[in-house]
Amino acid sequence: MLFTDTHTHLYYEQDAEKQAQLMERCIENNVSRLFLPNVDVKSISMIDDLVAKYPSNCFAMAGLHPCDVKEDYLTLLEEIHNSMAGRKIYAIGEIGIDLYWDKTTLAIQQDAFRKQISWAKDLGLPIVIHCREAFDEVFEVLESEKDEKLRGIFHCFTGNLAQAQQAIDLNFYLGIGGVVTYKKAGLDVVLAGIPLADLVLETDSPYLAPVPFRGKPNESSYLIYIAQKLADIYGVSIEEIADVTTENSKKIFGV
Repeated sequence: MLFTDTHTHLYYEQDAEKQAQLMERCIENNVSRLFLPNVDVKSISMIDDLVAKYPSNCFAMAGLHPCDVKEDYLTLLEEIHNSMAGRKIYAIGEIGIDLYWDKTTLAIQQDAFRKQISWAKDLGLPIVIHCREAFDEVFEVLESEKDEKLRGIFHCFTGNLAQAQQAIDLNFYLGIGGVVTYKKAGLDVVLAGIPLADLVLETDSPYLAPVPFRGKPNESSYLIYIAQKLADIYGVSIEEIADVTTENSKKIFGV
């Protein structure tokens, strides 16, 4: 049984001993493929360090998180784009639009989103989308950028059935994390109308820990609780959840 965490910020843990323990628990729980989304310039070296330590387990992304799109975003984009030379990058992410914290930056968030989508198309890479209180705005960009090269993952998907179907129709998989284990989230009802073949697993650690760890720091080893919830929803074994979602991750990332 092989699990893939398609979205984890495990590199945030900079204490070497604690970081090693996090990785050990992943391996113990068969979570042996970890994809690391970039958020800003500072996180590039943290990701590279973790990949260097665990080259067969950790895979890097590159991108500017929408919450980090500020006045200097063009400079930051240039730095991140330049950093990709000589590095193996498996996706452009996490990128997108976030209107939860600041609606005034929408225009530059949209511009940064489009620019990074163009990187992905030029490099033949998937994108990993961060969307918070911005489904309409994200879909507006995606629909205008739609072509055979546009593909990827809707990270931390928490939308309704219509939004799920729109994302799938745009050639995106839905990233399902700890929210699916929350009683009042309603995501289990949405997934009842979505094939397992359209999903991948993620933790977004250290955020959004699944039940029974809700409210505590998340970690990639907790992916098994998300997988078990999906097994319950779809009425299949946890082994099948592992097989299907890991195969999907291979289709997306090419590894």
